[in-house]
Amino acid sequence: MKNIGFIGVGIMGKSMVRNLMKNGYDVHIFARTPSKVEDVVSEGAKLCGSIPECVKGRDAVITIVGYPKDVEDVYFGDEGVVENADPGTFVIDMTTTSPALDQKVAEKAAARGLRFLDAPVTGGDRGAKAGTLSILVGGAKEDFEACRDLFMAMGKNLTWYGPAGAGQHAKLANQILQASIMSGLCEAMAYADKMGLDLNVFMEGAKAGAGQNALLESYGPRIVSGDFDPGFFIDFFIKDMKLGYEAAKDAGLDLSSLKLAMDHYEKLSEDGHGRDGMQTLIKYYE
Repeated sequence: MKNIGFIGVGIMGKSMVRNLMKNGYDVHIFARTPSKVEDVVSEGAKLCGSIPECVKGRDAVITIVGYPKDVEDVYFGDEGVVENADPGTFVIDMTTTSPALDQKVAEKAAARGLRFLDAPVTGGDRGAKAGTLSILVGGAKEDFEACRDLFMAMGKNLTWYGPAGAGQHAKLANQILQASIMSGLCEAMAYADKMGLDLNVFMEGAKAGAGQNALLESYGPRIVSGDFDPGFFIDFFIKDMKLGYEAAKDAGLDLSSLKLAMDHYEKLSEDGHGRDGMQTLIKYYE
């Protein structure tokens, strides 16, 4: 399996394409704005003019787009992945989207003889660049195993959770956890700063105790230095939180902490920070 179609060459996708090429994969890409992918094309990715051109004749097709509507646009219709990928192709949606939507894609894909996996990722832009993403997979276990080497070209931690949609549920649970941790991190930093503590010293102390966590390690220094560049857009994080909140509500769960974090992030987006990184939450407390 060396011939790959890839749709969604953004902040995450671009690094994933690079890692696939570094591991010997022949990568064909489709981008709605070709000028934004000139760098990876110059490095060896083959630019296609349409989705059908990108997906025909491939061993696997990977998508990582923005919103559920983008997933629908990419997969469905006469020009979509489902109608144009060859039977037997592994089709892998790495977008964070609605579990119900990816279950629908899986059903339509199976009817066309395609082997669908939902495989959202965690680890942010740094994990994508380093090839150390965690990949959360739903779909047939044998298809997961068949794609193991492909996944390992982009990540280091692979987990199969169950049938189609299970990977998305695992990712949304991860985002629910991350929302609370990021809120706690920003509140702690705001408190320490207000009380006159040196934030770098505070972080070193926190790392040595029970407060240590990956977000403190990754985003704490960015908060201190005022670096709000996106590893993950606030607007995308809001999308993920809404998906989790709505799925929880449908299941009879009241996730009040998630709702509070979501409200804070929506206020930041309304104030013009939607394309900033999630660490920009610190501004809510200023």
